Amino acid sequence: MPRPHPRLFLPLLALGLGACTGIPDGTRAVEDFDLERYLGRWYEIARLDHSFEEGLDCVTADYTRRDGGGLRVINRGVNLAAGEVDVAEGRAFPAKEPDIGRLKVSFFGPFYAGYNVLALDEDYAWALVAGPDRDYLWILSRTPELPPATYRDLTRRAAALDFPVDALIEVEQGEACHPWRRSP
Repeated sequence: MPRPHPRLFLPLLALGLGACTGIPDGTRAVEDFDLERYLGRWYEIARLDHSFEEGLDCVTADYTRRDGGGLRVINRGVNLAAGEVDVAEGRAFPAKEPDIGRLKVSFFGPFYAGYNVLALDEDYAWALVAGPDRDYLWILSRTPELPPATYRDLTRRAAALDFPVDALIEVEQGEACHPWRRSP
């Protein structure tokens, strides 16, 4: 049985404490962003690692509409060595214009952090997402696997934006995750 765990995605908490909903200098969020198409499940393929996600694999993020407006965000990861599931529920809203790929996300009360979609497949099959600075970067996919050529392209794009891609952690999304998978 999964248990809520506050350490999952705590950088969003830490970033939110500073009310930091910005975007890294020299980057731009995607335009013509369709929030409805962005909803659903995303698999974390790679990330810049932080203590809040340390040891976690099988990481997913599910985005759905909230009755009161905005989005419901469920982040889920598994520490495969310990057999422990971490789940965090948050909320998100467009940061500015709804057709720009910038959200403000909160997993802790009124404190929000920046969530910036820097690159997005035209079919919404993958996304390159950053926090408010270059310490936070995620490569996401609609499927547990991303074609190697696409992964290389995304890491090249991130490197061109001065993200430390050599520090990316590839996230296990393979067979070891199957017992832990849930429907969105």
